[in-house]
Amino acid sequence: MLPRRGLLRASGGIAAWAGAARAQAPGSEWPSRPVRIVVPYAPGGANDILARLYGQKLSERLGQPFVIENRAGGQAIIGSEYVARAPADGYTLLLGATGTMIFNPVTYERLPYDPVQDFVPVSIAASFPLVLAVSGEAPFRTVQDLVSHAKAHPDRMTYGTSSAGFQMATELFNLRAGTKFIYVAYRGSAESVNAAASREVTMTLVDVGPAAGALQAGRLRGLATTAQERLPAFPDIPTMKELGYPDLSLVLWSGLMAPSGTPEPILRRLNEEILRANQAPDLRERLRALSMDPVGSSTEEARRAVTQGIAFWRGIVNEAQLRFER
Repeated sequence: MLPRRGLLRASGGIAAWAGAARAQAPGSEWPSRPVRIVVPYAPGGANDILARLYGQKLSERLGQPFVIENRAGGQAIIGSEYVARAPADGYTLLLGATGTMIFNPVTYERLPYDPVQDFVPVSIAASFPLVLAVSGEAPFRTVQDLVSHAKAHPDRMTYGTSSAGFQMATELFNLRAGTKFIYVAYRGSAESVNAAASREVTMTLVDVGPAAGALQAGRLRGLATTAQERLPAFPDIPTMKELGYPDLSLVLWSGLMAPSGTPEPILRRLNEEILRANQAPDLRERLRALSMDPVGSSTEEARRAVTQGIAFWRGIVNEAQLRFER
C-alpha cells in the first residue's frame, strides 16, 4: 500500500524562512557528480534488476549518472559493510534487501555492520515472492513428490541459494516439511537458477524474476510460490498456502539505504524521487512482468519494516536453531 504523506502547513513568513534554510542546508547541491548504488549480489537477480531500473529513473530526474556496482559475496555482507563504512555524503548508496537488513542480523553471531545503527532507510522500493523450483528434467511434479523423496533420501537432497533471505525461507520450509535439504551457496540468483536447472542442486527457492525465463523455457519446473495468490504469469503453479504451508506465504522486499549521517535534504530528495518513480507506468509494467510489486514508503515506514522483521524472524531462527559464522 502506498503511504499517505502528510503536508506541512505554515505561514508565509515561516515557509520563506524554512526555504532559505533548506537552500543553505548540507547536501543542498547534491548531486553534483555520479552516485553509486552498490548491489551486494551478482548481476541478474531481483536486486540487481531493481537497482538498474531505479538507477535509470534517478539519473533521468536528478541529472547525474547513478552507477550500479555489484559487490557480491559473503551473503551480501561484503557489499553491505562497504556502504556502511562509506562517507555519508549521498554518493554511495545500498540496494538493501530483506536478507541484508533482516536475515543476516538474526542468523550471524558477528556481523560487521548494524542494519539499524549504520544505515538510514530511504524507501522500500518493491516486494516480490519466491518460487520453489526444480530442474525440468527432475522426476518431481509436486511439492509432495519432492518432500517424499527428500525424507527417503535425506543425505542426497540439496538446495542452492544466494542470500540469507532465500536461505531462511528454505530452512523454514525444511522445518515445516520435516526435510533436511542441505544448503549450497551461490553468488546470485541467476547462478542458483542455473544450478537447479542443470541438477547441480536438487532445488532452489528463488525470486521469480531471474527464474522466469528458465520456467518459461522448461529448464525449470515451478512447484510452488510464496505469493498470497497464484501469479498471473504462472497460473499453473500453486501457492505454498494452497499446499498447506501458510508460514511460507511471504514476500521479500528491497529498498534504498544510505549510510547513517547522510544529510536530511539528500534523504528527502531521494525518497521523493523513489515515490515518483513508483508511479511511472513503464517502471510499474517492468516490475510486474518480473512478478514484483512497486511499494514506496517513508523513511520511518522502512525503518519499522526492518525492526519488526528482525523481531519476527529472530523467533523463527531460534525455533530452527540456525546460526552462521563468517
